[in-house]
Amino acid sequence: MSPFVHRLYIGAMATIVILTTIFLAWNGYSYYSSPLEERFYHPMHDWFKASGFMGHGLGIVGTLLILIGVFGYIARKRYKSLARFGRLKYWLEFHIFLCVQGPVMILFHTTFKFGGVVSIAFWSMILVVLSGVIGRFIYIQIPRTIEGRALSLNEIKSMKTDMSDVLKASYQLDDESFQLVLASAQLSGKYQSGNLIGAMIGKYFDDRRLVGQVKSTLRHHGIAPNDIRQIAKMIRNEISLNNRIERLQIMQNLFRYWHVAHLPFAIIMLVIMVFHVAVTLAFGYKWIF
Repeated sequence: MSPFVHRLYIGAMATIVILTTIFLAWNGYSYYSSPLEERFYHPMHDWFKASGFMGHGLGIVGTLLILIGVFGYIARKRYKSLARFGRLKYWLEFHIFLCVQGPVMILFHTTFKFGGVVSIAFWSMILVVLSGVIGRFIYIQIPRTIEGRALSLNEIKSMKTDMSDVLKASYQLDDESFQLVLASAQLSGKYQSGNLIGAMIGKYFDDRRLVGQVKSTLRHHGIAPNDIRQIAKMIRNEISLNNRIERLQIMQNLFRYWHVAHLPFAIIMLVIMVFHVAVTLAFGYKWIF
C-alpha cells in the first residue's frame, strides 16, 4: 500500500465514523434529547428505542463490528498464514476503526440510557476505546519493521546517517553552518526528567525553533534554497530518530503496562456483552430474523 493509498485508507475509515455519528445524531436528536419519561409518547419511540428496529439493529451491528475487530486482529497476530492478507499495521488500523465504529453504534443503541449490569459493559467499552487510542499512540512511537516487529535499540541506531560525511560530500557549507547543522541533530537528553508529556510538548516546539534557526543561518550565509530544504529535511529526520531513541525504553515500558490495563476491560466488556445478548434472546427479542 503506497503512502497515498494509505492516507486514503485512514481518511475513509475516519470519514465513515464521523458521518455515521452525524447521521445518527441528526436523525434521532429529538428522541434522544427528550426526557426519559416522555420518550414513550415520542412518534419515533418504536423506531429508536433499544428494542426498536433502528435501536436494536444498531446494537446488533455494533456488537458484530466489535467482535470482528477484536477476533480478526487476534487471529492476524496469531496465525502467520494470514500475513498474505495485509501487514499487521493495516489490520491494527482496521481493528481500531471497527472498535470505534461499533461503540458509536452501541451508544445510540442504548439511547443514552445506562443502568444495571449492562452499564458496566458500556463503561468498560468506553475505557477500552480510550485506552486503545492511547495504546495506538504508544505503538507508533516504537520503530518497527514493515511487518510490525519492534526494532531493538541497536537496529534503530543503525538507521542513523553520518551527517558529517553527507554534508561534506553534498553541500558547500562554511564552518559555522556546518557545526550548527551537526549540533541540531544531537541527542537532547530532555526525556530524562520523568515528565514525558511535558518533555514531548516542549521538545516539539524546541525542534521547530531549532530547524527555523538553522534555515535562517543557512540563508544568511547564502546557501541555495533547494539545499536548505534538503538539509532541513535531513535534520528533521535525524531529530525524529533521536527522539525515538531517547523515548524507546519509556515507550516499551508504557506499552507493557498498557496491555495490563487494556485487556481486563476488554474481557469484562465481552463477557457482559455475551450475557446481554443471551438474556435478550431468552426474553424473545428479535430483529429482522
